[in-house]
Amino acid sequence: MNDLSFSQKAGFLSALQPVWQKSFERRENLLKNSKIMLGNAAIAQGAYEAGVKVSAAYPGTPSTEISECIAKYPEVYAEWSPNEKVAMEVAIGASIAGARAMASMKLVGVNVASDPLYSISYAGVNGGLVLVAADDPGIYSSQNEQDTRMVARAAMVPVLEPSDSEEARIFTKLAFTYSEKYDTPVIVRTTTRLSHSQGVVHPEERENVPDKPYEKNIEKNVLMPANAKKRHVIVEQRLKQMAEDACHFDINRVEYRDKKIGIITSGIPYQYVREALPDTSVLKLGLVHPLPKKLIEEFAANVETLYIVEELEPVIEEQVRSWGIPVIGKEIFTVQGEYSANMLRKAILHEDVQLTPPAQAPNRPPILCPGCPHRSVFSVMKKLKLHGAGDIGCYTLGAVPPLGVMDFNVCMGASISTLHGIEKAKGKDYVKNWVALIGDSTFLHTGVNSLMNMVYNKATGTVIILDNSTTGMTGHQDHAATGKTLQGELTYAINIYHLCKAMGIEHVYEIDAFDIEGLEKLLKQETQRDALSVIITKSPCALLKEFVPKGKCILHEDACKKCGQCLVPGCPAMVKQANGIPKIDAAMCNGCELCAKRCKFHAIELIPREKGGKA
Repeated sequence: MNDLSFSQKAGFLSALQPVWQKSFERRENLLKNSKIMLGNAAIAQGAYEAGVKVSAAYPGTPSTEISECIAKYPEVYAEWSPNEKVAMEVAIGASIAGARAMASMKLVGVNVASDPLYSISYAGVNGGLVLVAADDPGIYSSQNEQDTRMVARAAMVPVLEPSDSEEARIFTKLAFTYSEKYDTPVIVRTTTRLSHSQGVVHPEERENVPDKPYEKNIEKNVLMPANAKKRHVIVEQRLKQMAEDACHFDINRVEYRDKKIGIITSGIPYQYVREALPDTSVLKLGLVHPLPKKLIEEFAANVETLYIVEELEPVIEEQVRSWGIPVIGKEIFTVQGEYSANMLRKAILHEDVQLTPPAQAPNRPPILCPGCPHRSVFSVMKKLKLHGAGDIGCYTLGAVPPLGVMDFNVCMGASISTLHGIEKAKGKDYVKNWVALIGDSTFLHTGVNSLMNMVYNKATGTVIILDNSTTGMTGHQDHAATGKTLQGELTYAINIYHLCKAMGIEHVYEIDAFDIEGLEKLLKQETQRDALSVIITKSPCALLKEFVPKGKCILHEDACKKCGQCLVPGCPAMVKQANGIPKIDAAMCNGCELCAKRCKFHAIELIPREKGGKA
């Protein structure tokens, strides 16, 4: 351009002006319409844009925010279902009727939903059907580190895996398109890192997707053995066709750079690969099941050394190896936890990454909140030396010091079933110092069937339902006994007491969780009874916005005998001073009076809250 005259340059730049202007306007519009969203919020946005009409879920970290976000769109019916199986079946019903539908859940929720998932894989869909499964590498909030891709392979269901918030939006929309095109449910797999990270998203308008007409089709939708055999053949053909087509999907992207190293990856690990090895050739898979075999073979043939970077199980690696392709994978990478850019630098490039040693901070284990009603119940159990068959929820913290009353937990609803198993193995006298511990939301999730089993099979154990009026650990979501829906509408509240009585249980009791004298008496009575009994301890979670503390507790040091009984429950609002006298943190105290009720010397007093004011 330096060889051009001034007039020629001016003419050239003038000709470019419309291009620059259009590019500038496009950039401005893109920025104007951009939002920063959580991965979960982006999934909800994608479902909304795809024309979803029905969304069902059970709250579970790291998936919870998907439903909380999608409930804000008035065009979408969104609900909290009692459990993930029900949520999946609600979405299936909407799909059968011809509407686009979605179910969302965490990794272990997929286990609960696996029965309908495996069946609908054979039957196929009418309206698009998507299951969002949130895995948890690193086990931040789960019982295990299972990999949903393995479930999908067994169920023969395709899986899309986004690597950032924008892809989460796009892939969710795309999942509905694939679902209808290939007549299959589709799983969108996310992980904690994607679900709870924020990224730039470019929202679009909602698509006007008409419902598919419903047509009765017994051979397709009624999975009797004769029909299921035929559908199995179709499912295999479907996956084979999709694997061939996937070689041309835009979401499976080859990025050739330096071909000495080639990496096949997907999801969040793609971000680590790009950070740690920016000059490396990459095959980024958006569809991780079924795999695009021809595309992978072509990529492998064009690089000198091939690595597969995937968190958790070697799902991609094992299939690629089975095709006779030399690959380096889990022999240098772990199957446990999350990956990082530094991990890849060390494993692939053999770089000795110099990191500043972490600060030696004091250990701060999780603990029940000040004013938590579970602490009161557990303090009584500890005094009586009772064993607890545990469940999933905030109350799992009853397993750790200083309370230590929960002996084990397995999964949602298992506390009641395992207590029953202990009794049948060891006899009714053995369980007279045992109780089952389960929360109200968990009881309605899968505890009801377990209690039904105890009734049917003549059990004599004692079940404590810790009713704090919410699904606490996942962020205070409503459930079937709270009287409010996901979308904030008032509804009928299941009465847990009447539900237990309706099962034919004679001995059912409701008691204030902070009535420690009454609870102690009741536990002594019911654990020794040769009959099944249920104790429902009632007090709202102290973190609910509707909760109003009764006041604040103060300690009169002159009356304190330093016995330490007030410290036994481990309330974080109380600390032991150097002189042995406890101190109450007024900012943390919720006025539950547990400490005051434990003090025999009346050294602790509740200062009542003034109406409309502070304590």
